[in-house]
Amino acid sequence: AGALALRIEHAPLNFELTLADRCVQRSPGDAHFVRRFRLPPFARAAGCWLMTLDLGADTPVYGLGEKWGRLDHRGQLLRSFNQDALGVNAEYSYKNAPFAWSPDGWGVFVHGVAPVTHAVGFAPWSQRAYALQVEGPGLDVFLFTGADGRELLAQYTELTGRAPVPPDWSLGVILSKAYYRDADEILAVAREVRARDMPCDVITFDGRAWQDTDTRFAFQWCPRRYADPAPVIAELKALGFRICVWEYPLISVRSPLFEELAARGWLLKDARTGAAYRHEWDAEPFGAVLTPLPSSGLLDFTHPDAYAYWRDRHRELFEAGVDMIKADFGEQVAEHAVASNGARGDQLHNAYALLYNRCVYEAAERHCPSGAFLFSRSAWSGSQRYPSQWGGDPQADWGGLAASLRGGLSWGMSGGPFYATDVGGFYSDQRDPILYVRWAQAAVYSAHLRLHGIGAREPWSYGEEAASAAMEALRLRYRLIPYLRKAMEQSHRTGIPVQRAMVLACPDDPAAWRFESQFFCGEDLLVVPCLQPSGEVEFYLPHGSWRRFQDCAPFEGGRVHCLRLALRETAVFARTGARIPLGAAVRSTAELADARPADCWIAS
Repeated sequence: AGALALRIEHAPLNFELTLADRCVQRSPGDAHFVRRFRLPPFARAAGCWLMTLDLGADTPVYGLGEKWGRLDHRGQLLRSFNQDALGVNAEYSYKNAPFAWSPDGWGVFVHGVAPVTHAVGFAPWSQRAYALQVEGPGLDVFLFTGADGRELLAQYTELTGRAPVPPDWSLGVILSKAYYRDADEILAVAREVRARDMPCDVITFDGRAWQDTDTRFAFQWCPRRYADPAPVIAELKALGFRICVWEYPLISVRSPLFEELAARGWLLKDARTGAAYRHEWDAEPFGAVLTPLPSSGLLDFTHPDAYAYWRDRHRELFEAGVDMIKADFGEQVAEHAVASNGARGDQLHNAYALLYNRCVYEAAERHCPSGAFLFSRSAWSGSQRYPSQWGGDPQADWGGLAASLRGGLSWGMSGGPFYATDVGGFYSDQRDPILYVRWAQAAVYSAHLRLHGIGAREPWSYGEEAASAAMEALRLRYRLIPYLRKAMEQSHRTGIPVQRAMVLACPDDPAAWRFESQFFCGEDLLVVPCLQPSGEVEFYLPHGSWRRFQDCAPFEGGRVHCLRLALRETAVFARTGARIPLGAAVRSTAELADARPADCWIAS
C-alpha cells in the first residue's frame, strides 16, 4: 500500500519488497558461475517448501521463539518444533514461533503449525541467505516492514494476538518445589513463610505433590495423602496464599479415566493400530527424586466434546479454592498419532500446545473467581493470548541461569511478553547460595517470579547470608509492582515484552545490541544480571547520564563499565531524571489495597 511495493518475477520465481524505493527484503543475492541463486528463492519438494531471503553482511536476526543460545541467530540452524528442552542447553525448546525479524526493518512469519527449519546465514548452506524450510504441503508467509523491532512486534502481535493483563496477585512470589510430599510438609512451609515475613502470594502443589503418579492426570487428589483436601486448602487460604496445582494433558493407562475417554474417542489414536495412542516415557531423565511415569494417552483437543470436557473439569478445582494451573508438558504428540479431525501427528504436534494453552486459560476465564492466569511450558505462535509462560527445566548452575535469561528475552522478541524462570534452577538439588541469590535478583525484573526446582527453594534453605540477600530482593519485587503493572499494560497495548533485549530497547544504538545478557525491564530500568560467582559484571550503558537504582550512584553512558558486586549489590540503572513508581513493602498483593499509595524513586 502506498510507498510499499512487492515485485515478483517468474522463471525462476523471486521477489523484491521495497518501501519508498528502498529495498527492504528480497530473494538472496548469493550467486556463482553455475547458478543465479546458490539456494533457490522458492522450491518445492515432496512434502516441503523452501523460501530464501537475502541477508546483508552485518544483518542480525531475532525471534523464532524461546531459544537458549545467542539472541542474534545469525549463523545458526534452528527448528520450529516443540520439544522437551531437558536442561535448556541445546537447540530444543518448548516454545517456538516461526517469526523472525531484523532491525534492518523487515520481519517474516510462516503462518501455520508445520515444523520449520531456519538456516539463518548458516554457512554450510549460505552465509548470505536466510533459508526457511517448511515441512508441509503449503507455503503461507507474511512479510512485515517497520522502523525497528517495536514496530515489527506490534504488527506481528496485531496479527497473532496480544496478552491480556494478568491479575495483580500473579506478580507476587510463586513458591514451589519438586515436590512437597504431603499436607504436613506444604503446611509447615507455608507457616514458616509467614513466620519469617517472606513476601509470597502463591504456593504450588506440583505434579507428584497432589496427584498419584501412577494414575495421573485425572483431576483427583491423591487419596492416600489427601482423602479430604478441603482443610489443607482452608489453612493455606487463611495464611493468605493463592493455590497453584499442576497438570498435564496425559492420562495414565492405569487410571479408569483412560478407558472412559478412549471409549468416547476423546484420546489421540495410533494410526498404526486404530487404538488410543500411548506415550511411553524415557525414564532416564527422572532420577531418584522424580519417579518414572506410566504409559499414558493424550487428550484430543481437536474433538469439541473432549475439549469442553477437559475445560470444564477444572471447575471443581477452582470451586475448591485453586487459583492457578501450572499447565506442564504438551510436546508429546508423536508422528504416528492421529486426531479426531484427521490431523496426523506431524500436523498436530506444534498446534497441540496452542490448543492446550487455550483450553486451560478458558477454564480459568469461566470458572476461576480470582482471575485467569496460568503457567504454560509449551507454546506456539499465538500462545501469548493465554498468559503466562515459564521457561521449563533449566540446569541448576550458572549456565542454566544464563540460558534461562536468553530464553525469556528470545521469547519476548517472538511475541510472548510475560515469562518466568525457575529461580535456583530445576535439575539437581544442589545448594549454591550465590547462584540462588543472583537468580532471584535477576528474576525480580521479570514479568513473573517463581522459586522452583528439585529440592527446597525457600531462601533460608540456602543459609543465613543468602536468605537475607534473597529476601531483600523479594521485598523489592513487591515494591516494584506498580512499575511492573505499568509495563504489563504497555505489553497488552503494543506487544512489547516486559523484559526487553537491548536491540528492542535501544534500536538506534547498535553498540548496545551485542550485550545480550542485559535487558530493560519496562521503559526505564536497565538490568545487568550477575552471571559469575565472583560477582563480576561487564555492561554497556547507552549514551546519557545514568543512576544506579540501588544507591543513586552516577554512571556515564556511551561506554562499557565493569563492576564486582557484593552479594547484596545489583547492577540496575535508570537514566537521570527517570521516575520509578514504587509501592509499599507488603507480604502479599492482598495487602496492597490497604497500603499507602505508591511513591516515586527519581533517578537524581
